[in-house]
Amino acid sequence: MSKTLFIDGEWTASSTGGSFDVLNPADGEIIGSAAEASTKDIDEAVAAARGALSAKEWRDITPAQRARILWRVADLIEANADELARLETLDQGQPLGVSRNLNIPGAAEHFRYFAGWCTKIEGATSPVSIPGAFHYTRREPVGVCALIIPWNFPFMTAAWKIAPALACGNTVIVKPAEQTPLTTVRLVEILTEAGIPAGVVNLVTGGPEAGRALTEHAGIDKVSFTGSTEVGKEIVRASSGNLKRVTLELGGKSPSIIARDADIDAAVQGNLMGNVFNSGQVCAAYSRFYVDSARVDEFAEKMATAAASLKMGPGLNPDTVLGPLNSAEHLARVESHVKRAVEAGAELRGGGSRAQGELANGYFFEPTIFTGVTDSMAVAREEIFGPVMPILSYDDADELVARANDSDFGLAAAIWTKDLNTAHEMAARIQAGTIYVNMLPAPDPAAPWGGYKSSGWGREMGPQAIEEYTELKGVWIGGLNL
Repeated sequence: MSKTLFIDGEWTASSTGGSFDVLNPADGEIIGSAAEASTKDIDEAVAAARGALSAKEWRDITPAQRARILWRVADLIEANADELARLETLDQGQPLGVSRNLNIPGAAEHFRYFAGWCTKIEGATSPVSIPGAFHYTRREPVGVCALIIPWNFPFMTAAWKIAPALACGNTVIVKPAEQTPLTTVRLVEILTEAGIPAGVVNLVTGGPEAGRALTEHAGIDKVSFTGSTEVGKEIVRASSGNLKRVTLELGGKSPSIIARDADIDAAVQGNLMGNVFNSGQVCAAYSRFYVDSARVDEFAEKMATAAASLKMGPGLNPDTVLGPLNSAEHLARVESHVKRAVEAGAELRGGGSRAQGELANGYFFEPTIFTGVTDSMAVAREEIFGPVMPILSYDDADELVARANDSDFGLAAAIWTKDLNTAHEMAARIQAGTIYVNMLPAPDPAAPWGGYKSSGWGREMGPQAIEEYTELKGVWIGGLNL
């Protein structure tokens, strides 16, 4: 029986004995199993987290002690980095260079960054005008937080949710995606080794039913979710029972604007990697390209040539640039999007098919480039979450901004130009939570992360994450002669 539930400091199997297989996306083979959490298991995890919230072992430790625990977590992540990177690649599929050089080190830095915040969560005094009264504010934990992790960057996303939640004194229940639970299990082991008291961090594995039970549970005070917009809307509805606090980092369809004066070779390389990074399975991936009409043919030709040269293969191969998609279901979804684009009249300039030969058993899809795309086509409007690159042309910059903003999404955008005036003007007018100028889409613990419109609610990372995981309390003291 798979013991991947961690409840009140103990590893256990599902109360029903249910479990599910975990597959390697590079070949479809089983690499492990995980427990399918039942409603009873969810109830027990919530009870454990609620009990730990008021237990002196967690409630009464000093901010400096909390900081030392989180710093120790970062040290342990680094000490086990090679193991964690290989496990993440095996489970998720991303190239080992991505997991080893970005994913795992990034997770460690999130714990270090928020360790620093433990001793800096402050209130303030307010200049109130009521005679004889003194007013101050306190920031206190929200309470029990359900943290729901996606399958594209499971380890680092778990870190950027767990670290601020614990820094603020909350307790948590973590649910990884059913496709990629393995490194989250290992992270919980590391948290325990670092000295997190029993019940403060709980882990439940399972599919959508487990997630639904968490988001609907009356004992949960906050939900932080990263994933699809469709599921995010379900969580909003589920949270209404007790008006849970909700943070949502959802889908994206990031426009990348290539100005006439852009360095085309740099723009080609940056936009190609900004799309195929992690096989396009990045919420902020550059996924619709607006190119000045004077440069569009050159851009498209160079993109197609560069894309065709990318090495595709299992993530554990050291020379792999493009790994597999994460599941057979997702592979079929990406393939369907490509087929629809061709049927709609887009011109296929490269790729467009599943991998064949020795990669046929894995979930590989060729980097795919389209020209002749119009704004109304689904390939330019819907999130594909794969290595698919629709290229659109533009002539008028004012018209361009309206086209870039004509989307349900607003997570990120990119601008490629040598003109700072163009960069600042476009950055001010584009409706997105993060704008990248002449660079790849990359998060940092110190920078807020989140989106406009259907790309989510609230912000993760940066000082703004502290606000998301705390309640602000005002305290009045009267009868003073001030």
